[in-house]
Amino acid sequence: MEESKKRTNPLVFLREVRAEARKVTWATRNETVVAGIMVLIMVVAASIFFLIVDWVIRIGLGLILGLAN
Repeated sequence: MEESKKRTNPLVFLREVRAEARKVTWATRNETVVAGIMVLIMVVAASIFFLIVDWVIRIGLGLILGLAN
């Protein structure tokens, strides 16, 4: 059974949204910069990892297909 939802006045809704937004703890500039640098490092590390995995698979398949000839 669906629970009935109470309709709210748009002004009341906006006041509630504003009150909830005040409760948000925003990241500092330094935290944002550090997180951004960490993301870049992880992207580079993942790219290198997949480059190596791709290279190993390519060589392995080349050896397997070379043996078939």
